[in-house]
Amino acid sequence: MEAEQQAFVAGHPRSAELASRATESLLGGVPMNWMLKWPGPFPIFVEAAAGAHLTDVDGHDYVDFCLGDTGAMAGHGPPPTIRAIERQLGRGITHMLPVEDAIAAGAELRRRVGLRWWQFTITATDANRFSIRLARQITGRPLVAVHDHCYHGSVDETFATLDDSGHVVASRGNVGPPVDPAKTTRVVEFNDVDGLDRALADRQVAALLIEPALTNVGIVLPEPGYLDAVREITRRTETLLIIDETHTICAGPAGATGAWNLDPDMLVIGKTIGGGMPAGAYGMSDAVGAQVADGTPLEDVDVGGIGGTLAGYALSMAAIRATLEEVLTDEAFARMLPLGERWAAGVREVIERRRLPWHVTRLGARAEYHFMPQPPRTGAEQAANADFALERFLHLWALNRGVLLTPFHNMALMSPATTQADVDRHTAVFDEAAAALFS
Repeated sequence: MEAEQQAFVAGHPRSAELASRATESLLGGVPMNWMLKWPGPFPIFVEAAAGAHLTDVDGHDYVDFCLGDTGAMAGHGPPPTIRAIERQLGRGITHMLPVEDAIAAGAELRRRVGLRWWQFTITATDANRFSIRLARQITGRPLVAVHDHCYHGSVDETFATLDDSGHVVASRGNVGPPVDPAKTTRVVEFNDVDGLDRALADRQVAALLIEPALTNVGIVLPEPGYLDAVREITRRTETLLIIDETHTICAGPAGATGAWNLDPDMLVIGKTIGGGMPAGAYGMSDAVGAQVADGTPLEDVDVGGIGGTLAGYALSMAAIRATLEEVLTDEAFARMLPLGERWAAGVREVIERRRLPWHVTRLGARAEYHFMPQPPRTGAEQAANADFALERFLHLWALNRGVLLTPFHNMALMSPATTQADVDRHTAVFDEAAAALFS
């Protein structure tokens, strides 16, 4: 690690200069605190990005498998999205009124996912927050249920986990929780059908908010029959099922919901649908939409904790429409999904040849290697096998050789612009890192 740190500093003098200047006004030297998680003594500063590559201010080119942690899953600056944004810029950015692009965007999401009614937000966090509020309103129930080690943006109710005794406690790092999360939230292990049944049995839970596969602790896939059981239990207990596809959209054009034929009551998606522009959306079934409409007097539609002055703003609607209709198409996914398999196959071959006690898991166009020999069954199991220092070493090794991985665990994502050569570049770098660690 020391050698890689030295190489990084020697190769990035301009980023080092900017990082030093940044400490004069930016807390931690970054515009957002999680940017401190990039490996190395300071983050690289970006000069430009296009497609599946970015260039830093020192002139280094990187194959980008982070893609803005899904925000740039459509690729950096996809031309159709850029053209739509440029057209809309001359017609107004935001004016608190609908535009025709919103109709097209809603219709396309309805076509893909099947849910009848759609609303747009700035972020997926907002969409999750609003969905939870609406679920409590229409059910009259006080609680929310989530999976252990979930992440659904900065939503207070979701920063809860299970301690060793199975009690709900605040997640590690939960900053300033407004109340004890045990008062708002029930937490169940992923793939635990009996635990979910118990959590919902008393009908005090308004909604179960889930990723259909965990991604934010590391990829954890559902066991056969688990999601069918989730739907059966939520229907039987009259609990609304909210599926968060913000990351799992990588499974296909309609995310895991389409790929696995799921049937949620509500669905949330953010980040990538705007092609890099801040954007989110949440959809509702016909029945849920009717209950929401009937339960909100016109006089109160702007004061109930659901809104945002820029939500559904014109520029974002233009970006969403273009990204869905022209970038993240069926044809694009037909290229991206095999690249995800190629990435996983390359990592798997290195693991097997070098006899590493690791495992690789793929979810559509996303894949990740775990520091354990078998795929994790729960978020807790994945978290127990995490190794922050080892992750940082592998990320820095790759970055020093022109490959950018997500700074949170070991996840890689394919875009419509990613190529086989990009994937094979990672395989070669990963093999070199394994040789350095285990030879």
